[in-house]
Amino acid sequence: MRFTIDPDHPCLPGHFPGRPVVPGVVVLDRVVEAIEAAHGPLGPLRLPQVKFMQPLLPGEAADIDLDVAAPRRWRFRVKRGDTLLASGEVAA
Repeated sequence: MRFTIDPDHPCLPGHFPGRPVVPGVVVLDRVVEAIEAAHGPLGPLRLPQVKFMQPLLPGEAADIDLDVAAPRRWRFRVKRGDTLLASGEVAA
């Protein structure tokens, strides 16, 4: 799934003034949306492991790759081209 956070998104003012960066929670929200689009509503979640390696800037396109790790558990990678931005696991 490909996504872009619009430069006018309400999360950006103050995060950070003069050089906005998409907050990690917004990236994770897109990951959950991708999982739910493929597997239906998840309910309560755990994030046993999440790493942010590079920032996502407003207006940049990013792709989410998902792998089923176990029943109701997914591994994800968020990439901008070949650059890994974030990775981790989501468990429902």
